[in-house]
Amino acid sequence: MRNFWCLFFCFWPIAALVLCWIAPDMNWAFPGNRESATPLGVRIDDLFYMILVIVTIVFIATHTALGYALWTGSRTEKTKASFTHGSHNLEVIWTIVPSGILLFIALYQMDVWAQYRIKSNFPEEARGAAIAEVTARQFEWRIRYPGLDKDGKPLKLSQNPQPTDLYTVNDLHVPVNEAVKIQLRSGDVQHSFFVPDLRVKQDAVPGQIIPIWFEVTRSGEFDLTCAELCGWGHYKMRGRVVAESQEEFHEYLKKLQQEQSYDGVGKQDDPSLAQNKLEVQQ
Repeated sequence: MRNFWCLFFCFWPIAALVLCWIAPDMNWAFPGNRESATPLGVRIDDLFYMILVIVTIVFIATHTALGYALWTGSRTEKTKASFTHGSHNLEVIWTIVPSGILLFIALYQMDVWAQYRIKSNFPEEARGAAIAEVTARQFEWRIRYPGLDKDGKPLKLSQNPQPTDLYTVNDLHVPVNEAVKIQLRSGDVQHSFFVPDLRVKQDAVPGQIIPIWFEVTRSGEFDLTCAELCGWGHYKMRGRVVAESQEEFHEYLKKLQQEQSYDGVGKQDDPSLAQNKLEVQQ
């Protein structure tokens, strides 16, 4: 049995190394084995891999020591067992070293945490008005954009709803390569705004307005999910974040404005026709 248990505990460190080595090729790493679509997400990934390396080293060292202890502690069944109080110096070492590692991780990640969470550290372009307000509710994401002025440019988003605001559900559009800020609310219980590909995650707390900023570096659609168990329909609380050019974003807002201003008379894609027809009828 001595050989069996020694081999058993030596097998797992080797298996862990092999699995970590093949994980990226098997899409077992981050979502879809894709690099983060935000610069801040890349830094978060670096923190993750640093912690992974530390944990892997500790895991291998622990199992190696365990296998060694099993091998040397059971040399022969005829050897009489001995009692020991242990090593005071060894206990001090394995208390100080983990504490030092945890302190290092805590200090090393403070810059990333501050950039993501503290408003004064937001990028300059993300410190102004939010590009949209996202309200989580059972079981959907309600999104409010500012309306457009006479020149077709977005107005400043107010904290309170305005008559000119534009609305949609589960469809958040943002300009690409631009630091943007959204206001996160909850309409009922606690939810969690989570976009895995952007490495963005923030709880939506009832009664609070929480700012979130991010900068998407590539165009595309990214899954928006709720990461907080919020009721029976939690599993279907899914939306999308669409990153597109500034021109496409403005066109999207214009389309929303036309849809919400349409009164059912004339062609929807040409509001002037609807107005002319209404004047003729009058």
